[in-house]
Amino acid sequence: MAILFENVTAVTMDPANPIVKNAFVLVDGAQIASVGTKRPAGEFERVVNGAGKVLMPGFVNAHTHVPMTLMRGYGGGCDLHTWLNDYIFPAENKLDGRCVAAGAALGLAEMIASGITCIADMYMHTEAIAQTVLEAGISANLSCGAVYFGDPADFSPEKCGDCGNHIRLYENWHNAGDGQILVDASIHAEYTSSAPAWEWVADFAQKHALRMHVHVSETHSEHEKCIEKYGVTPAQLLDKYGVWQNGGIAAHCVYLSGGDAELFASRGVTAVHNPVSNLKLMSGVAPLFFLRECGMNVALGTDGVASNNSHNIFEEMKVAALTQNCNFGEDHGLLQAADVLAMATVNGARALGRDAGVIAPGKIADLILVDFTHPNLFPCHDVMENLVYSAAPSNVVMNMARGKIIYENGTFLTLDLEKIRAEVGEYALPKIFG
Repeated sequence: MAILFENVTAVTMDPANPIVKNAFVLVDGAQIASVGTKRPAGEFERVVNGAGKVLMPGFVNAHTHVPMTLMRGYGGGCDLHTWLNDYIFPAENKLDGRCVAAGAALGLAEMIASGITCIADMYMHTEAIAQTVLEAGISANLSCGAVYFGDPADFSPEKCGDCGNHIRLYENWHNAGDGQILVDASIHAEYTSSAPAWEWVADFAQKHALRMHVHVSETHSEHEKCIEKYGVTPAQLLDKYGVWQNGGIAAHCVYLSGGDAELFASRGVTAVHNPVSNLKLMSGVAPLFFLRECGMNVALGTDGVASNNSHNIFEEMKVAALTQNCNFGEDHGLLQAADVLAMATVNGARALGRDAGVIAPGKIADLILVDFTHPNLFPCHDVMENLVYSAAPSNVVMNMARGKIIYENGTFLTLDLEKIRAEVGEYALPKIFG
């Protein structure tokens, strides 16, 4: 299906031509066919008038746990480890696949309405998430986050359930939907597993050429306890077992030290910054200027809604910019709006191995339309400044994922929101909370 956007301001994220006014952007099938200021020849199934609107690449939420929408605000007011051990882990023990599917559908609806077109998700009952993602229409890198609390000497793939989960997820879902779903290998974190599990997951990733997704150095105590126990940082420890050989995602990276950032840069590992979650859980602020200076790609994520409490990438961009400028701006200058937008789009796409995040011919047509006639975006002296500091999810009037319009003017075209609400309210929440 050929769809033409006309008379639109295109924020392309292409450094050679970042903003094209009065643009024509042609989408043919799942890809962008042309971008320019002259109307392309031919007939189109639909023409979208973009007057007063901005067309930009869809957001990439590069680290999340989407079914945790079920625990929005639960256990608030705690540090990370209290929150996990006293609230989240006990609640998650009651989950089943039906709960996870309901929470995933609710989270995906929130994301789609706020302009997210691609995610990297780590969670349990991952195949239930995969089916929901496929129906919703966005793209996703999915992983199950291997956990192993047993005695390392007793480890076997049969005793670690997440080994089997890796195998089934890969065999059943990798490249599903013509690449809509990709599977990543994953370790939840250094502190929730041990060496035999790291080695098994690293070997699985090597055999199948998979990226890795791991929580790394989210808190000072996590980072220092690893050094005390093993003599090296979490990043360096996992590297000894081959975890980073294929690159991937290191979520958080608040407390890297001793050459961690340089190691990650050499391995092609992206730091995914989750500013709102890190602030809410009192974990700290990742030093983005330093990470970039060390050569790391930096992307943005929301983390799970239970520690955020939303999937609002506009908010993540603004908080990321403000905290970096406040904490590190005196030495590095201001973090520019274009850099923050790149973290939320093209950098995230690069981290996930997606040929998206840029409006250019041949790229995947993951696009969103933002209405700049809304009061909070008018007047506009600088489009990128408005997107980072003024825009909100309510300004998103269209979400196109892989060339298919999945949300428009408040209407979900692939999800039944009332059915989702009923499933969450009548089944999932009573199952978890009684």
